[in-house]
Amino acid sequence: MTADSKIERMEARIREAGDLAAAFAGDPHRPAWHFTPPAAWMNDINGALFWQGRYHIFYQYNPDGAYWHLIQWGHASSTDLVHWVHHPVALKPDADGPDRKGCYSGGALISKEGIPTLIYYGNPDGLCLARSSDDLLIEWTKDPDNPVIPQPAVGSADFGRYTIHDPCGWLDGDLYYAAVNKSDPQDQGDAAYLFRSPDLRTWEFVDLFYRSRRAWTEGGEDCAVPDFFPLGDRHMLLFCSHLQGSQYYIGQVRDELFYPEFHGRMSWEGGHLGGPRTLLDANGRRIFFDWVRELRGEERERASGWSGVMTVPRLLSLGTGGRLQIDPVPELEALRLESRRHESIDVPADTEVVIEGTGGDCLELAVEIDPREAREVGLKVRRSPGGEEETAVSFDVAAGVLRVDVSRSSLDREIRYTRYRRPQPHLTGPEQYVTAQEGPFELAPGELLTLRIFLDRSILEVFANGRQCVTQRIYPTRTDSIGVSLFARGGASRLHSLQAWTLAPTRM
Repeated sequence: MTADSKIERMEARIREAGDLAAAFAGDPHRPAWHFTPPAAWMNDINGALFWQGRYHIFYQYNPDGAYWHLIQWGHASSTDLVHWVHHPVALKPDADGPDRKGCYSGGALISKEGIPTLIYYGNPDGLCLARSSDDLLIEWTKDPDNPVIPQPAVGSADFGRYTIHDPCGWLDGDLYYAAVNKSDPQDQGDAAYLFRSPDLRTWEFVDLFYRSRRAWTEGGEDCAVPDFFPLGDRHMLLFCSHLQGSQYYIGQVRDELFYPEFHGRMSWEGGHLGGPRTLLDANGRRIFFDWVRELRGEERERASGWSGVMTVPRLLSLGTGGRLQIDPVPELEALRLESRRHESIDVPADTEVVIEGTGGDCLELAVEIDPREAREVGLKVRRSPGGEEETAVSFDVAAGVLRVDVSRSSLDREIRYTRYRRPQPHLTGPEQYVTAQEGPFELAPGELLTLRIFLDRSILEVFANGRQCVTQRIYPTRTDSIGVSLFARGGASRLHSLQAWTLAPTRM
């Protein structure tokens, strides 16, 4: 295929995406500027690559709509991390191939020969490869020897020794490595298996790659969709457990073993992050993407014609003490339209101050607050004039948490937030639901609370001082639920500044 024909195909996809976006224009919950597929279902972000000046993301895609079915790899790319072009599906199951039941999650790497390579779980037969020599990564050729690591058959020598699910791959020196989810925790917690290869074709099982601790994770968690990479002077293992969602370890590698030194979550009880992936760009930045699930249920998701959103791209780095630093990419500033600024507002104890002329459902807010004597301080977004609907974003000084309170986010009583991503038999009725998502967070003495809040209809992302980020889905029912207010509880606080920008839609 010539370069001109590839560009023509890409332009056709842009027109097609525009037609679909127009069909969804009346949906108040479909994000206007976050990445979503043209239609239907997405889940995990898969292999992500920076290649020939473009950022590429792949994702689990079911063109038939919610939920999982015959899973494929959707594909999109961007030059600026803001405006995305939808490409043809990168991987489809072959009717008689090792991936005949679906091209499931995996990763991407550049081979020794400089060839972009996808590594994925071909359901049901094992670990598979696909390669591209295409500058736009449109055309992919599956390895004729797939599966290069077969799923152990019942009765085989390797049956019970390991399983093949959700691989990620990387090159270290002259050896390739692959980590795969040990998906049968049996209350022993998350873990991953490690394989190595000199050529991506002949693989040798090494052993468990790391062992988890119950002080950090629960016994029923697993290490789904792992992504392993260097970060500063350490290594980071990013993953999602089917029980609790996206999380990570930071630690060191010695003798083909990973030794976690710090554990952190990116999704807590009531959260909806569940399929992370990163890439390294030409500037040496480690950029993170994740899948944010819906809450509306299968029937309503099918009726809406779409399901699933990607987070804003985030920069990951190591901060003070080797702890993770999380920031939105600066490229997002290109979305900013009109600006409103407010300064020096005192918020008396146990009061709420409405910020006039600052509302909307597609906003960026940059806020600096001195908590002073307050026990809890923050602001409310998507607030109706009478407070019937509102989502409260706050720092609870006493509890040491960044909180997103969703108890009044929607008058739709079918929207409820489960504690766990998988049903737990010991939790019934109200016990299985929460009214807030809380991530651990503290301020140093004298430090201001600095929030960056991104709001895009049904998705809310809150960054705090570059050290924490909480992501949530909200589904207000009222068209006037667009207000913003400040509040303080248990003592007075002071707003130093609040800058608000309306954000431009990337889909019309």
